[in-house]
Amino acid sequence: MRLLCFCLLSLTAFLSGFAQTAANTGPGLPQDPREFFAAAAPFYDFASPDLKPWHLKATYQLYDEKGKPSEQGTYEYWWASPTIHRSTWTRPSATHTDWYSADEKRAHKETGDHTEFFEYELQSVLLSPLPDSSDLDPDKSRLSRETASSAGVKLPCVMVTPLMPQQGHKQSTPLGLFPTYCFDQQSPMLRARYSFGNLSTEFSHIVNLQNRYLACEIAISDGNRKVLSAQVDTITLLDPADPALTPPADATEVKLDKAQQISALVMSSMLLKQQAPIYPQDAKNAHASGTVVLRAIIGTDGSVHDLRVVSAPYPSLAASALRAVSHWEYKPYLVDGAPVDVETTVNVIYALGN
Repeated sequence: MRLLCFCLLSLTAFLSGFAQTAANTGPGLPQDPREFFAAAAPFYDFASPDLKPWHLKATYQLYDEKGKPSEQGTYEYWWASPTIHRSTWTRPSATHTDWYSADEKRAHKETGDHTEFFEYELQSVLLSPLPDSSDLDPDKSRLSRETASSAGVKLPCVMVTPLMPQQGHKQSTPLGLFPTYCFDQQSPMLRARYSFGNLSTEFSHIVNLQNRYLACEIAISDGNRKVLSAQVDTITLLDPADPALTPPADATEVKLDKAQQISALVMSSMLLKQQAPIYPQDAKNAHASGTVVLRAIIGTDGSVHDLRVVSAPYPSLAASALRAVSHWEYKPYLVDGAPVDVETTVNVIYALGN
């Protein structure tokens, strides 16, 4: 028994009560931005122990620097419980699998090239597209209601702006400069996500999976250039004893349940590829300078998989730093000879006259 998602057709459901075409049946949308996210959170909780075990298979298309199609791949996700799950990315030049087990251990196996940043991002936008609760801390961020147009329809949005000095005056922040989440007009169903001023994700063909919203089609763009598109092909019920959830003998075990904390100095020495940030003209005009401090997760492939603003002297400087550092690449950090995820800070300095 399974559910199929087709690009040009409505969802056909074969699992009664398990998954169906999503309708605008969620609660009304509150005006307070924090209540807005609170209303949406239950519909995107794919880690709840109440979920029945399930398996998802999607195909994705990568695009080159000119926005032309390059390699195609397959993404699969097996979920048995909040602690037992598996993710696999497969394409002609690379494979990567992560296993998580009940004893809080992790194992991985990869061949060929490293998995790219936006391939990892596909898992995030499918299964955890809303901001972390830490990002919504009122001591760290300001939430503002915004409006964006998509296909001629005005969508209610919330922009999450990190708190920072305003150089003596209030600066107007353009929509999408910081993470912005846009929802359906009638329900807390995510339709689009914007960040860094030019990175956008569109969600379509949304279905109801065990009372959660799951987008069967995803499109990620960087400005006018598409970087990844994906389509969910099948969603099936899963036997918790499925052997796919057990790592093979040649998988590398990682005994850490969280990314290791590594100093900025150590990780800066492991930087392989660096894109210089652009000093925004509005920041120059405002004589804004100083250091943007970012928190980053460096994955086992050396790519930056997560970025958060810790502090910044000016909004557009933060966005500039985020945009540049998201393209950096590091030498993978090894523990007992195996690459592991690490958490570090990145300092990006902006000095007028340089």
